[in-house]
Amino acid sequence: MARRIHIHPTHPQGRLLRQAADTLREDGVIVYPTDSTYALGCRMNARDGQQRIHAIRRDSVRHYLTLVCPDLSSLANHARVDNQAFRMLKMLTPGPYTFILQASRDIPKRILDPKRKTIGLRIPDHPVAQGLLAELGEPLLSATLTDPQLEEPLVDPEELFDRYEHGIDLILDAGACGLEPTTIIDLSGPRPLLVRQGRGDVSRVLDLEQG
Repeated sequence: MARRIHIHPTHPQGRLLRQAADTLREDGVIVYPTDSTYALGCRMNARDGQQRIHAIRRDSVRHYLTLVCPDLSSLANHARVDNQAFRMLKMLTPGPYTFILQASRDIPKRILDPKRKTIGLRIPDHPVAQGLLAELGEPLLSATLTDPQLEEPLVDPEELFDRYEHGIDLILDAGACGLEPTTIIDLSGPRPLLVRQGRGDVSRVLDLEQG
């Protein structure tokens, strides 16, 4: 039976973050708030957790998940970041963006695009997500909590819990969250490429695309 933990959205309680981190260390799957939507998360090396996330989302195991990091230093440990990419990352993080980058060698092959050896990474601007990452001490393997039967993500944690309690281990309930997913920017090539426009502003990305 999943647990539902009510946590303060701007000043998350440390003891509650520790409970969520402990669940993740036991290779559990949690739901947590971000600066875009509620998301599913597990440890990067939790193979079973990754499979459970795919099952909850009812997507293919070929749908690649995102590595959620606390800051640029952590992100750079898991991806190859050239000077152009670093400038873009510094300009837009933390925020509601997912960046596609060439993965470093420490990333498990099962979470990479097998042809391009890339991975999606992001640094969220949300106190609960940041507090959870700090408590866990490692990135989260994550995906937006979506369902093909729904037209848009659920924003009410109570609805989320009722719908997904049998597939997850814990939900960090920080109140209503957003509806828009992240903006996706591909930084793996010679020039930034806008893959999906979401919540994050894209004007600067479009300027670079056209420059």
